[in-house]
Amino acid sequence: MADANIPRRLFNLALPIIGLNVLNVLALAVDTAMLGRLPDAETALTGLGFASQLIFLLMVAMMGLTVGTVAFVARAFGAGQKERLVHILLQSSQLTVMVGVGVATLGNLAAPWLLRVLGADDAAMDAGLAYLRPMLFGAVFYYLNILFGAILRGVRNTRLPFWIALASNGLNVVLNYGFILGNYGMPALGIQGAAFGTVISQCFAVCTMVFLLRRGVVPGLTVPLRPQPVDRALAKDLFRIGSPAALDMLVLNASFLSIVGMLGRIDPLAVAAHGIGLRIQALAFVPGMSISQATGAMVGNALGAGDIEQAKSVLRAAMVLCVAVMSVLAMLIIGAAEPIVALFDVDPASTLGGFSLTWMRLLGWCMPVVGVYIAIVGLLQGAGATRTSLRINMVATLLFQIPMSFILGFPLALGAFGIWLAFPLSFGVKLVMGAAAYRKGDWAQLGARV
Repeated sequence: MADANIPRRLFNLALPIIGLNVLNVLALAVDTAMLGRLPDAETALTGLGFASQLIFLLMVAMMGLTVGTVAFVARAFGAGQKERLVHILLQSSQLTVMVGVGVATLGNLAAPWLLRVLGADDAAMDAGLAYLRPMLFGAVFYYLNILFGAILRGVRNTRLPFWIALASNGLNVVLNYGFILGNYGMPALGIQGAAFGTVISQCFAVCTMVFLLRRGVVPGLTVPLRPQPVDRALAKDLFRIGSPAALDMLVLNASFLSIVGMLGRIDPLAVAAHGIGLRIQALAFVPGMSISQATGAMVGNALGAGDIEQAKSVLRAAMVLCVAVMSVLAMLIIGAAEPIVALFDVDPASTLGGFSLTWMRLLGWCMPVVGVYIAIVGLLQGAGATRTSLRINMVATLLFQIPMSFILGFPLALGAFGIWLAFPLSFGVKLVMGAAAYRKGDWAQLGARV
């Protein structure tokens, strides 16, 4: 297909992914706003800030499996191998259930220790555990939602996951309005109610997806309900491609966990602000990540068909689209930062409000650089060159961002501002390394062999 069509194809593929991911972010933002109206709002928000970081940490194995699955699904779809598509879907679904059960078990055992390591006091510990435990028990549904969306992305069907997410997120808002605040005759469970509503809505989404796939809504793609023996060769390949991406996620979480741990030693309210700021600026960050995911799928399709030049054209279109979308949204958020913070029932002039505004603005100003970098990440993951993106992230995070956060925050006495500042600065390092990896071209040869 002509290069002129690639930007349009990328946009059409990415738009439902953007919608889906923004829906998820909005649901989290609404939950946060509801928690901000509780009598113990600051404790609830602080507990949520700690718990959210642990949930991201415990997603590491699942994200690795997802990246590996998308890489193989996109190749099989690009090569027209329909039977292999169904086989990958079944095997990856079984592996996802195993991962979800393992995370629920180990996460519940380790959660109190991990929260304490992050610096949670007794009140934040209780609030964090009240949210974490139901979320961990429902991890299987959360992970299957991620997997099914990723597989459909690999076969260029992003609309079905979007419509299901629209319904499930609407259900989530209704349930959380009831469970958190005690409306509709439901018990007022506070932060624990937020977890219950989320888990129920995720279960609904999984059941709906399986039902529709079984009914043949996506031609050639169905979900066999009878378990099969694990295909060890395929499982090994999925984790071979995905494990660097999992470690990549682990490094990213180490970055955020280090930030939360440092903030907790300066002011617990900075931890609450960290969660608020991330949820708001995610409205700019998530569309770029969605475009990156669509980029990975299209690059995988192109390499499956043996067309390296098309993969390069996809990257060029992705960089323009990521930078444009993320920059515009970030500037809008920066311009309306104070009214947005007020929506969370947080006074912009308060200590919590001041911390939230600082973090939001730092994230916003780095979005153009982030946009170019995550487009390159989409190319690398679509090509299966996950070791390259891992190496970049390790250098920029472990050797630059975490030490710099400590230096700026404590020896140079910049406090929370200094701790946060190192995060956007690290993306400059990532961009330079990512551009060098693209020009080197090893990703193209690797992609042809996946």
